[in-house]
Order: sequence, then C-alpha cells, then structure tokens
Amino acid sequence: MRKKIVAGNWKMNKTLEKGVSFSDDLKQRINASDSEAIVVLGVPYIHLDRMAHLSNDLYSVSAQDCSTKESGAFTGDISSSMIASTGAQYVILGHSERRAYHRENNADLATKVDRCLLDALTVIYCCGEQLEEREANTHFEVIKSQLSEALFHLTAEQMSSVVIAYEPVWAIGTGVTASSDQAQEMHAYIRSLFEEKYGKAISDDVSILYGGSCKPSNAEELFLKEDVDGGLIGGASLNPSDFIQIIDAI
Repeated sequence: MRKKIVAGNWKMNKTLEKGVSFSDDLKQRINASDSEAIVVLGVPYIHLDRMAHLSNDLYSVSAQDCSTKESGAFTGDISSSMIASTGAQYVILGHSERRAYHRENNADLATKVDRCLLDALTVIYCCGEQLEEREANTHFEVIKSQLSEALFHLTAEQMSSVVIAYEPVWAIGTGVTASSDQAQEMHAYIRSLFEEKYGKAISDDVSILYGGSCKPSNAEELFLKEDVDGGLIGGASLNPSDFIQIIDAI
C-alpha cells in the first residue's frame, strides 16, 4: 500500500527558537493522535539539524530546496549532501515559488532530483499549473511536461524515493482550493502517467499529495478521494493545532 503523508512547508517563516517550540508542541499532539500518517516538516535550512535531532522519529525533516551543484564556489547554496548530513530525510523540489522567483526549470529540477537521490533523500516533487493554463485547458499538458522532463529518466527503483505533490498555482496561498473532484481528476491523471511509463505496480505505489490552501475545514474531503494520498500544507502547517487536525483527517 502506498504511504499516506502529511508534509508541512514552512517557507520563510519561524526563527529557530519558534521552530523548537513548535516541535515540542507537535510531538505532544502526535503522541495523542491515532493517525498513521507519515509526518514531514519542510523547514528553513537553519532549522534542519536541530529539528532532525528533536523529532524523536515522530516526524521527519525536509529541506525546501537544494543546489544543482555538489560543492564548490557557490556562495549561499546548500548541497544535497549537506542536507543529508543534518539528519534530514526529505527535500521539496520544484515548488511553484522556486519556479517563479528563481526561474527554475524542469532541466534544473532533473539535476536536483538526481543529486538528492544519490544522497538517499526522498524527493517531494511539486507540479502545478497557473490559472491561465487551466483556463486555456492546457493544465494536463503542463503537468505532463513538468513530470516527464524532470522525473521520467529515473529507474523504477529510483521512483520509490519520489513523492509527488500536485499544487495548482492558482490555489497556493489564495484561500481558493481546488475542489475535491478537481484534485481527484488531476491526481488520477498523474497516476496514469506513471502507469504508462513504469507500469501499474509502480503507479499504484506512488504517493500523490495535494497542496493549495488545504486546511482543517477541507482536508478530510480531499483525503477521502481515491488518488489523494495526503497533503503538502503551507500556511496551516505553521499552527500546531491546525496541522494536527489535518494529520488526523487522513
């Protein structure tokens, strides 16, 4: 059975002190929960080492990006091997904010995916269409290119270390959420692409998360859909109470 995952993406939020306080609160709430979901926290680089050591295996820690380079004179960059050395187990790649603000393309992301897999990190790979692409009815083509150009060079074995997060850009931070039917339609399409490329056994095993204004009030409806295996949570992951309600919803 494929894994059920709830991952938080803190983006550029929380000082280290506030991150530690959040961890203490979250661990208590996870201990009180009967959810079997895998919990992942995508935190700023400066939090990785501390949060990984605080997790007590109740949650896993993820970086929010990594460099295309292994090492060298690249001021400010962080490599996948550096991330792995902190105890972090995951890395988020391809988030729409990275694509938009840092001009990352699918070729860049293919390189990053390869780097991360070499360092035994699990990749949470983001894909999603802009509003104008959905309105032009090209959203399926956009998602296909984002997946095929960055991931379809991988072997079936490597795909076992990749999680997909579908995040329609028009729903990220806007308060507008794709309907559960829209989410299911796209998740089923994504799974069909993996079946076409790798076969049914692999496609059935790929966890596909929904992201885009997922919150306690709509999480259960989204997670009940057959091909929605959890969420990549933005704003609601900053509040332990909201985040644990989403974890429980799965």
